[in-house]
Amino acid sequence: MIRTRFAPSPTGFLHVGGLRTALYAYLFAKKNQGNFLLRIEDTDKTREVAGGTQNIINTLHWADMFFDEGPEIDGPYGPYTQSQRLELYQKHAQQLIAAGHAYYCFCSAERLDAVRQAQIAAKQPPAYDRLCRKLSPEEVQIKLATSEKQVIRMKVPLTGSITFHDIIRNDVSIGYNVVDDQVIIKSDGFPTYHLAVVVDDHYMHISHVIRGEEWLPSTPKHLLLYQYFGWQAPQFAHLPLLLNPDRSKLSKRQGDVAVEDYRAKGYLKEALINFIAFLGWNPGDTREIFSLKELEQEFSLERVGSAGAVFNIEKLNWLNHQHIMRKSDEEVLSMVKPLMEQAGWDIPDDTYCLRIIKVLKERLVVLPDFITYGDYFFNAPSIFDETAVTKHWHHYTPEHIALFVERVKELTSWDVLSLEAALKATLEQTGIKMGALMAPLRITLTGFAQGVSVYELMEILGKTESLKRIAYGVETLTKQTR
Repeated sequence: MIRTRFAPSPTGFLHVGGLRTALYAYLFAKKNQGNFLLRIEDTDKTREVAGGTQNIINTLHWADMFFDEGPEIDGPYGPYTQSQRLELYQKHAQQLIAAGHAYYCFCSAERLDAVRQAQIAAKQPPAYDRLCRKLSPEEVQIKLATSEKQVIRMKVPLTGSITFHDIIRNDVSIGYNVVDDQVIIKSDGFPTYHLAVVVDDHYMHISHVIRGEEWLPSTPKHLLLYQYFGWQAPQFAHLPLLLNPDRSKLSKRQGDVAVEDYRAKGYLKEALINFIAFLGWNPGDTREIFSLKELEQEFSLERVGSAGAVFNIEKLNWLNHQHIMRKSDEEVLSMVKPLMEQAGWDIPDDTYCLRIIKVLKERLVVLPDFITYGDYFFNAPSIFDETAVTKHWHHYTPEHIALFVERVKELTSWDVLSLEAALKATLEQTGIKMGALMAPLRITLTGFAQGVSVYELMEILGKTESLKRIAYGVETLTKQTR
């Protein structure tokens, strides 16, 4: 059975790269009728952030990526939090020592730093010099008896290489000469990632390990541990790096990297998932818009490339707009209502709001755009854009607007067609061009020269409110432009 896992550390908000790893593991499991697990790797207590685990769970649930086993979900191979599995790691570390595959290291941090600095000065790759690997059993027992601080390191072969198959990168060979004798149990008794991940993946029956490219150099260590324990290793798939547009590694220095950042900015989960899915994978054709369910049916690791994937915010914006357009007006209203409340607007009935969504939906890239573009539907302008006024307001403008107002006051039907006919009749009467009347009208109604159709705007605002705004705008701007 296919079993995949997402195994983040609770060190803060979930990175978009982490969400992609989770997504690919989730999609691969679902495509193959398998199980997707969440495992919290919290053995580095110095980096743990309060609430980090719950944030990870909340983010996955927000994205509709529900795990089959994990924290808060009972499963046959729990617990799914590493700090609750310490005895298991200690047991297996001792097994490695007994079999001669690991050893105690008593080197101080000061000595390790000195060795590292000397290697750097000699232009050698920094690595442990394996001093304690040479200790006799008697020397080890003496040091343990004196309670010297120690760690446990795995023994890596001194010569040779290892070749393994990666689903994305095909066969990969790495020489043991570049693989360090990794610490597997720290001085505080907690395991490092390298021991814990192998033990947990084995006991949780993980069939496919899907993770970022940065873990590729560590794979020989993990495969050695599988060999030392006599276990069958899972299949590996190392995902390409996420890159900034300048091809540097995606980092917070150049923009938002937390999923929470994009949620707060009004990106839809459907768009973010769609976008992240394409950061390395493609369906093999020209399709670009996918729902999560559609991705579950289409995804395959064989279509994931090895080249770095550029995080293009313009593409995310485009996808977000497309997914907003896929939503019903009622769904969009439910999403923007909290934003309207935060803006302190007096929210009329849903019917009024839905009429606004119908005319604004095409303009929305992110949800807060509704607040930006829709404010004048809820609040009459008290100030008017100076640039727009300078360009479009002339000494004859009030006279032309007055002619238009006379016509619309007589309308028995206040709708787009009637308002359009009234405006065109005014243009014929005055001989002016459309923009000479349309732009000043929009300024009086909204404060700006650009925006939705004046006809649609006036229809939604209603006759009383429209005429009230026009009258105020004409009076105010006539005084300002004298």
